Amino acid sequence: MSRAFTYPFRYTPSEDIRRAAAALIERIDASDELRSIFGEGKMMGVLQTDRGFLYAFSGLAGGRSEVEGFVGPIFDYGHPEGYYRRREKEISKMPSGEQKAQASRELQDYLFSNYIVSNALGQRLSIKDIFALRGLVPPSGTGECAAPKLLQYAYEHALHPIAMGEFWYGEADTRQVHEKGRFYPSCTGKCGPLLSWMMQGLEVEPNPLDSEFCFDEPKVLYCDDDIIVVNKPSGMLSVPGRSNRDSLVDILECGYGEVHSCHRLDMDTSGLMVFARNMHSKVVLQQQFANGEVKKSYRARLSASPLPFTKASRGTIALPLCPDYYERPRQMVDCEHGKLAVTRYEVISVLPDSEIDIRFFPQTGRTHQLRVHAAHPQGLGRPIKGDKLYGSPDGWRLFLHAESLEFTHPVRGERVEFKDSIEEWI
Repeated sequence: MSRAFTYPFRYTPSEDIRRAAAALIERIDASDELRSIFGEGKMMGVLQTDRGFLYAFSGLAGGRSEVEGFVGPIFDYGHPEGYYRRREKEISKMPSGEQKAQASRELQDYLFSNYIVSNALGQRLSIKDIFALRGLVPPSGTGECAAPKLLQYAYEHALHPIAMGEFWYGEADTRQVHEKGRFYPSCTGKCGPLLSWMMQGLEVEPNPLDSEFCFDEPKVLYCDDDIIVVNKPSGMLSVPGRSNRDSLVDILECGYGEVHSCHRLDMDTSGLMVFARNMHSKVVLQQQFANGEVKKSYRARLSASPLPFTKASRGTIALPLCPDYYERPRQMVDCEHGKLAVTRYEVISVLPDSEIDIRFFPQTGRTHQLRVHAAHPQGLGRPIKGDKLYGSPDGWRLFLHAESLEFTHPVRGERVEFKDSIEEWI
């Protein structure tokens, strides 16, 4: 029985893909030429087909679009004597202004009109037309990632795609969270519309975010006329989202009537949340969160690594974060546009398999703050176990739990603290 093809935006790589990726890394490491081409850092792709494995890299490698042993570009616009490069040089000599901007838009339109791709139904469309189906314009660089290169080559050579994975090779990325040998999901900005169209005709794994989840019932730790403190299970939305699945707010409203969210936890994160039962309490609690008056601690487990953990047993991480526009919902480190995110941490223990139990004390509340601070090389350099977004797809859940919450009661004015330890992985 054939298995469904990889859903590329949230996946755990198959064992066959892992072995193929490991073999490719070994081959690159053993070649002076390939190390010099890819060593600065490059996203690589592996596609398993009914007749073997294909390999590709994103964009250019060492200024080259073609490297022996790797799938070539869908449309090779980089030839120095080709129309694209000649016109690009002409535009670069134009004075800044509307004429230059219009010429650049026309050249980009030419490019995406010439990127013709296929899907498993045998249909062919330009990247421009694929994005137009959604009322979108393709961003710069669309079509140059490894995944669409691999699928296009397979379709052109009558190969049936079985599974796919994308991983990082080379130096760690200082902005995005990329580490050699770790797998990452395909970008949603450039590859979201493109791969979704190219996979039409394949049996594809369902999007896990659209699947039915089975969680424990949320546990109410405390309730009065003004607040509810609840332990949210991993996999449950904090507030209503774009899917039709019930969120924690929906569930609480059924049992308690009026309920207002004051903060959020990622869907994959479990742990303590406080909800307001009236507008006065909502305003007061939100003000406390905004002013940094709420104290929180999280328990986490960092993923295993062949490299030793060289960070201090306790310390502070301070990195500016902002959304990665083309890879939402991922966040990245950006010293120019990011907002400062600060986290204190204490290592609890380093386990025999090199996984690390750790406790986080966030001083700010940025999106994915703990996940990025754990995974980024300027942070701890180890993604949280089970974090498919930031490079650790193994694990039955994200190993991150909000274990304590301290704030001032919005009506009584006294400090209150709640704790709920995680037991599943201790």
